[in-house]
Amino acid sequence: MGDKPAFALAGLRILVVEDEYMVAELLCTILEGFGCHVIGPCATVAEAVAAVRANKLDCAVLDVNLDGNSSGPVAAALNAAAVPFVVATGYGDLSLMDAMFDQAPRIHKPFDIAQLTASLQAAFVK
Repeated sequence: MGDKPAFALAGLRILVVEDEYMVAELLCTILEGFGCHVIGPCATVAEAVAAVRANKLDCAVLDVNLDGNSSGPVAAALNAAAVPFVVATGYGDLSLMDAMFDQAPRIHKPFDIAQLTASLQAAFVK
């Protein structure tokens, strides 16, 4: 599915937190194509926080808004577990985002594979 990413994704355990079914499926398909072990997708804050607590994760792709709720609690759980994450957003005005998201790389929906892999790499380089 496209070119190989600039860094090795194969074998990484990546949590996908996304409430839009088609976007979640696309993310999972892309990541699995790169050899990642995908956890999720999780569509709610509660489900995602439980997944963070129950799994050893290398990284996460985190939608900012889950059915009208901020995914800030998920970001907090990821930060507490020292798991880097990428923020996925369809919002143009990033000033509306929770402070938990400030340091995370962002991908803007709709995204492409190159943008996703560059953002994942940036999450690990922090």
